[in-house]
Amino acid sequence: MTVANTTGVRRVQPLSVVDQVTKEIRRSILCGDLRPGQEFSLREIAGHLGVSIIPVREALRHLEGQGLVVTARGKSAAVAPLTHDELRAIYRLRRQIEPELVGRACLLLTDRDHARLVEHLTVIGDESLGLDEIYETHHEFHLDLLRPAATAWDLRILGMLWHSAERYVRLAFGGRDSDPDEPRRREAAHAQLLAAVAKRDPGSAAHAVLTHLNTNEQIAQQGIAAVAD
Repeated sequence: MTVANTTGVRRVQPLSVVDQVTKEIRRSILCGDLRPGQEFSLREIAGHLGVSIIPVREALRHLEGQGLVVTARGKSAAVAPLTHDELRAIYRLRRQIEPELVGRACLLLTDRDHARLVEHLTVIGDESLGLDEIYETHHEFHLDLLRPAATAWDLRILGMLWHSAERYVRLAFGGRDSDPDEPRRREAAHAQLLAAVAKRDPGSAAHAVLTHLNTNEQIAQQGIAAVAD
């Protein structure tokens, strides 16, 4: 007899060694432990993680596909640099995909979907949590917002764009985290987005996402300029 899952908790899938290595290198890049343009050897990373060079090489292939690293022939790689042109390209593609998706998704989201999105808002605005937890929940918020209308290909492409954009978003907003009002601002910005989606009006939902993307890109571009200065 199959027992129904009444808790809403999803089954956790075990990660392969390659997945674990990919996740850790990505985390190091996103949080700035591995800096834009920094070169490193595959053997050095493998030794630090306590694995062979084979899963490191495979992980770097995945990360290169996400635009996070640049691999060289031999046994070296570098963190991809941050550039204005790349950021513009990322957001240009996001503006082509996300407003259209949310316009359809707003008609498909259930009450349970909305409840989960509200839970994400609480985490996003929790000033006691670390940045990794905040950004992981931020990713889940946008994923759950679009999921009802998204195909596997939509999610695959958006995943790559989101991971590439996250470095820029962390850079842009990282300096604001010492501001005690930042958690409330962050939560309010996403609550406003969710309120537009809850109207179940495709035009309003698409406009809200477009405005959200435009604002974040502008702030991220300013973040790059500040680092360059």
